[in-house]
Amino acid sequence: MWREQQPGRDGRTRYRLTLPSWAGRNYLLLTGATVIANLGSSGALIATAFAVLAAGGNATDVGLVAAARTVPLVLFLLIGGAVADRLPRHRVMVAANALNCVSQGLFALLVLAGEPRLWQMAVLAALGGTGQAFFAPASEGMVLASVSGDHAGRAFAVFRMGMNGASIGGAALGGALVAAVGPGWVLAIDSAAFALAAALRAFLDVSGVPARAPGAGMLRDLRDGWREVASRPWLWAVVVQFSLVNAVVSAAEAVYGPLVAEQHLGGPGPWGLALGAFGAGTASGALMMTRFRPRRILLAGSLCVFPLALPSAALAVPLPAAGLGAIMFGTGIAVEVFAVTWMMALHQEIPEEKFSRVSSYDWLGSLAMVPLATALAGPVQDLIGRTTALWCCSALIVLLTAAVLCVPDVRRLTRRTTPEAGAGAVAGTVPPASAAGENPPARDGAETA
Repeated sequence: MWREQQPGRDGRTRYRLTLPSWAGRNYLLLTGATVIANLGSSGALIATAFAVLAAGGNATDVGLVAAARTVPLVLFLLIGGAVADRLPRHRVMVAANALNCVSQGLFALLVLAGEPRLWQMAVLAALGGTGQAFFAPASEGMVLASVSGDHAGRAFAVFRMGMNGASIGGAALGGALVAAVGPGWVLAIDSAAFALAAALRAFLDVSGVPARAPGAGMLRDLRDGWREVASRPWLWAVVVQFSLVNAVVSAAEAVYGPLVAEQHLGGPGPWGLALGAFGAGTASGALMMTRFRPRRILLAGSLCVFPLALPSAALAVPLPAAGLGAIMFGTGIAVEVFAVTWMMALHQEIPEEKFSRVSSYDWLGSLAMVPLATALAGPVQDLIGRTTALWCCSALIVLLTAAVLCVPDVRRLTRRTTPEAGAGAVAGTVPPASAAGENPPARDGAETA
């Protein structure tokens, strides 16, 4: 909301909140749908874990249900990207939201009915991961394409503020509701949130989107997408970088972080505060990006990857809880700078008709190594020690980021004020003149479905 000054009849200046001129119908629908879906999904992640535990499961069972969601997400991402480039993207998003609505609704009924079995929860989690695999590539760039001109970066930053705020608030509210009414009702709320998000996205105005020519087949489409990635050194370099960066960050935060907190920081409370500080940092970073518009977008974003090495180093020391929280806050800011500049680069450089396929390769690179890294974190700790493993995580992030900065296109890619032919609206009304883009590791804006 922007403040608008208006003189009153009595001569006093009055203010009223108005929407900025760039916040059109599609932008508001997309932002509202993402906020609603993230509110439900963040609470549902907590509810799922407690539903498994309440059914008599242990930590291993919780991990199995989480893996059941991740595996189809990785397996179907490339297919989801190809489908989103062949069909209207907003319809793919609505269908994916509908699948998540049904899967979460069945999960809720199963839990509320009592004594759900592990395999049943795993199957429903897998359906949710399948929906996300189709949703994520289709949703990439949608917000940016709904905003015209030089407002694209600011619009995406505001969108990220809403998305991150919903994730933080949804986790807090979900935890409280799980304690108050049980996980089944939280899962039911998530199902309703997906239904509402799907309804909002169904009303997107796509009259300005040009019709796509029929594709030559799924495999041909995937090869074309790969050629788009391989032909751009800046693109494949960052995808390779983050396939490893996300893996070691996930291992440090999902495995080593709780162990360090338990032994040195005072238990789960301080670790939860540190994660909350990271969330607050992402919101602050998004606010900063409403004003910060770097000319060399990838250079600015890549420099902000270096701070991702700091949390692992802080855990290796280990720093007191206050110091760790401060570092997590700063890292959250840096993550948002990278997220906005990365999506600006993608939306500016990738042809519209191939955007989802390229996005699916980006998502695949971001997620493929995460399950392996988290599975190996324990054995690596036993082999070389936790402190050494954490220092290795930090060193790897620094070395990979330095290597990416050696790629000339990463340093030279600049933000344009006029889009080239071929890039443009992914969905919405007017193609943006300066790019940015719309979804954990979350490097973009799609909600965690």
